[in-house]
Amino acid sequence: MATINVNPRKNPFEGGNLSRYIIFGFIGFLLFMLLTNTSFITISPGHKGVKFKRFAGGIKKDKIYDQGFHIVMPWDRMIVYDIRLNEAFETMDVLSKNGLSIAVELSFRFQPKADKIGYLHDGIGADYIGRIIKPEIRSATREVIGKYLPEELYSTKREAIQDEIYTQTRNAVEEKFIDIDAILIRSVQLPDKLKAAIEQKLEEEQLAFQFDFRLERERKEAERKIIEAQAKADANRILSASITDRILRDKGIEATLELAQSPNSKVVIVGGGDEGLPLILNN
Repeated sequence: MATINVNPRKNPFEGGNLSRYIIFGFIGFLLFMLLTNTSFITISPGHKGVKFKRFAGGIKKDKIYDQGFHIVMPWDRMIVYDIRLNEAFETMDVLSKNGLSIAVELSFRFQPKADKIGYLHDGIGADYIGRIIKPEIRSATREVIGKYLPEELYSTKREAIQDEIYTQTRNAVEEKFIDIDAILIRSVQLPDKLKAAIEQKLEEEQLAFQFDFRLERERKEAERKIIEAQAKADANRILSASITDRILRDKGIEATLELAQSPNSKVVIVGGGDEGLPLILNN
């Protein structure tokens, strides 16, 4: 009787095949994760980035990524900062030197230090405007305006107050990797009665200034006329002292001879006038 040998089907997971499939599966999973989760980031003009590396020590503060195309692994993250000069606004109520409440609206221009955004993000974060800039501006504004009267803020000392607020704020935020370009007082709102009183005072001061100007102008005009009259009197006195009868007679003779030479008909009588001057008689 013949014997038939039937070989059983070989199990693919036996022996070394199982470990091989596990390795291939893990590699396939990594490739899938890389292809589907890898970020392709473009940093726009006027922006810079810092990368947070999850498995390599976090943020590399001194490594700044410039504008352009960048590849970010799925476990890392790119933080992008706008480093252009930006403007923001702040409105607040402050007390003046005499305790009156004043509503002030400010505008401020700022930008993060481009080469320090890693330190800025690590120490403060992306909301540095709300965390640092605005609180420092409020503090400086209250301190500076508290030294002045409302009418000084409303008119004469406005630029000086503005400069003080800017200087104090700039010094406070500079060490926190932020640059302040300018702080401007956009508007000042005073109580209606106080505002009307200040405006009336300013108007009266302007009228007084105009009156003083007119008085000064008239005074200078009077001085000019006195000087002019004195100059004429001095000239006449000098001229009178230098004129003699003989000079007058000679001048009269010269004038008479010039008239005698004109084509008009006339009769010249020599020695017929006063002091022996010639006489001219028309026909």
